[in-house]
Amino acid sequence: MKIVKKLINFIIGMMLLVAVWQLVIVIGGYEEALFPSPQTVGQEIVSMVMDGSLFVHLQVSLGRFAAGYLLAVIPAILLGMLLGRMPRVWQIVDPVAQVLRPVSPVAWSPFIVLWFGIGNMPAIAIIFIAAFFPVLLTTVNGVKKIDQDYLKIAENMEIKQPQLMVKIIFPAAFPSIVSGLHLALGTAWIFLVAGEMVGAQSGLGYLIVDARNTLNLAGVLAGIVFIGLCGFILDRLIGLFELWVGRHWGISS
Repeated sequence: MKIVKKLINFIIGMMLLVAVWQLVIVIGGYEEALFPSPQTVGQEIVSMVMDGSLFVHLQVSLGRFAAGYLLAVIPAILLGMLLGRMPRVWQIVDPVAQVLRPVSPVAWSPFIVLWFGIGNMPAIAIIFIAAFFPVLLTTVNGVKKIDQDYLKIAENMEIKQPQLMVKIIFPAAFPSIVSGLHLALGTAWIFLVAGEMVGAQSGLGYLIVDARNTLNLAGVLAGIVFIGLCGFILDRLIGLFELWVGRHWGISS
């Protein structure tokens, strides 16, 4: 029942969005060439699906995203759990992370393109930068906020590394970690599109640029729709992972 209810809410929300979209066009009196209607964009989406171009670009984007995201979050979680247990080291590392974190990954794009050339690697590198720091910082904060009673119990039970990390620290810090995963996913997905606009010849970002260069605004909006839907689905997959971990370790977040 919960799944059906969520699906109904999603459909209602999308219908309201389309209604507002159409209302803006009617009130603003925009021409089709300047602001395509939902019907025109829908026809463009069907065309992309039928000729297979959508799936080609979508597969490339998801592959790049998976590579960059996993390369970022796995070491960020491991490093964050270690640094969270070493406060003196973190006092040195924290200022460095805080200086690098606000820098937009796109700002590194001139160097990234020079180092990695054109292709998959620039987009993967941008995704890595976008996802790494949110997960690292939330993991460190989660470890630092662990109830000390858990650690005392582990000490009394003579639980040593790596069991301490796996059985005590990770489950206790997981609510903070999963918040970082959600934040990193949204940030990385946004910059994936930016990365594909800068140094790629395929993917959803390139799809938008290519449509823009041919003045196909319906194609631009179709690409935007797919980017939003994919981001929504990926975020829900993180939620499923959160539920799986909660059941596996008997925790809730």
